Amino acid sequence: MLLFDKNMKVILVTGGAGFIGSNLILHFLKKYPNYVLLNVDSLTYASNLENLEGTNKYSNYHFINCDIRNKIQLENIFKEFNPKGVIHLAAESHVDNSIENPNIFAETNVLGTLNLLNLSLKYKVERFHHVSTDEVFGSLGLTESSSVENSLYKPRSPYSASKASSDHFVSSFHHTFGLNTVMTNCSNNFGPHQHDEKLLPTIIRNLVNRDEIPVYGDGKNIRDWLYVEDHCSAIDLVFHEGKSGESYNIGGDMELTNLEIIDRISKLFDSLTSNKNSHKLKKFVKDRPGHDLRYSINHDKITNELGWLPNMDFDSHLVHTIKYYIKRYETQ
Repeated sequence: MLLFDKNMKVILVTGGAGFIGSNLILHFLKKYPNYVLLNVDSLTYASNLENLEGTNKYSNYHFINCDIRNKIQLENIFKEFNPKGVIHLAAESHVDNSIENPNIFAETNVLGTLNLLNLSLKYKVERFHHVSTDEVFGSLGLTESSSVENSLYKPRSPYSASKASSDHFVSSFHHTFGLNTVMTNCSNNFGPHQHDEKLLPTIIRNLVNRDEIPVYGDGKNIRDWLYVEDHCSAIDLVFHEGKSGESYNIGGDMELTNLEIIDRISKLFDSLTSNKNSHKLKKFVKDRPGHDLRYSINHDKITNELGWLPNMDFDSHLVHTIKYYIKRYETQ
């Protein structure tokens, strides 16, 4: 059982063993010694407690293995720890998997979120922060303006549909029941601790193993890339200073086609290793169903209201990320 000063504020973080969640837990532990960080994660395939190396030195950190779909266990956690803040990141997030099995996405991303909202209301949580995605805004054309917070929701995959639904539930609990909520919609994250299935780890793993790098379709799909530590700093800011009931877009100002990101990583990889011509490992494969052309986030709101900006040293962040995955994959 976790022993802590009852005057310390308990912050419950769901999905804290995943990619963004583990980086956020480490960010908060370093910055907020007077918070108790309660990490609730069901340790699905995309979670890894090794992402949280070093947390054992923090007496104000506690992990609980719990699936947010389990209402009874979740309520026991709220009863015992009485969290004052919830930062909700737990989600099924891989688009390809949502095409194969949409049901688990509805169960976790929608019903799991609803469980948390109901308990947050019942146990008088002071702040509920819902972390979402730019994919709810749907695909943009090459010349269309970037998505803003009040852009029309146009989800096109089971994953983005489930996240759009959870966004609407969060908003409804603020407007209907007065729950103090904030929401953030982010662009594509990259950095340490990401699961192997995602694009950047796949690129780097295949570069290490000298395997072909699969490119969906013509490779011209565009994503905006956001370094995970920049995302964590934005979540931190919105959680503490965002206006109740509002949503904030978080983008990295780095739109690249899939071909461009592969070539950029390949070039940096070659500069860090003895390899040459890594960009030639690309192999074009059949496009996935409903592959959105472009996502683009306008983050003027969080910049103008809260003063947040992404760190623009993109290649430096890429080098750090590449080195992290080289170390991971060379030791496997």
